[in-house]
Amino acid sequence: MSEELGKIEKPPVEDFKAGRKLFFIPLVFPNPEFPEEFQEKYNRYWEQASSQVENLEAKLGPATHIYHELVSDKGEEAALTLSTLKAGSLRIVRSRMEKGAAFESTENAEILSELMDWSRCLSLGLQNKDVFSKVYGFYNEAGKKRQEHISRQINDTLKDNEIGILFMTEGHHVQFNPDIRVFYISPPALDEIKRWVRDYEAKAEEEAKKPPVKPEDANAESQEKSPGS
Repeated sequence: MSEELGKIEKPPVEDFKAGRKLFFIPLVFPNPEFPEEFQEKYNRYWEQASSQVENLEAKLGPATHIYHELVSDKGEEAALTLSTLKAGSLRIVRSRMEKGAAFESTENAEILSELMDWSRCLSLGLQNKDVFSKVYGFYNEAGKKRQEHISRQINDTLKDNEIGILFMTEGHHVQFNPDIRVFYISPPALDEIKRWVRDYEAKAEEEAKKPPVKPEDANAESQEKSPGS
């Protein structure tokens, strides 16, 4: 019998065990300004992310290195930084550290602070085009230095046949070494969060465009709705 056309055989798990591997988990932060509805989706996201990591580890082996955006410390100090950020990733990080995984320094503190300062400058809404162009150029330059540093940190600390976990926001532009196989963790709740945030911001924008209600209009509307009017 001839081989079925178009059929793609899945490679055996053994094919993925060799070489360096990186589990990429999109970083989602809590937002105290959002209602409880968001918090429920947020909690569900991290529960699903934890489950997917456990499934991958069961097939490929335990993670031995942890990398996290916005964290320049390493070890226990890095975990304490996550506690102050109230990051949902802390549970996954703690459970791996208890099993012997090393929390590596991911960011360069000076480069990160430079990038954030240029970002704050841009958020002011610069009016002069030349000033904006220069500040934007400095911002991009700092961003490139940051990306190169994170890539170098991962490449220098993740050894052959080891597994790392990287927590970072999507659209990061970090280029990983060609020999590092990246596994993208994509919990179903991530799409739910994206849709919810998009709808929430759209509604907020619509509300902001509405003209303010005058006191006399509010009083008239209240009288119309009151019983016996």
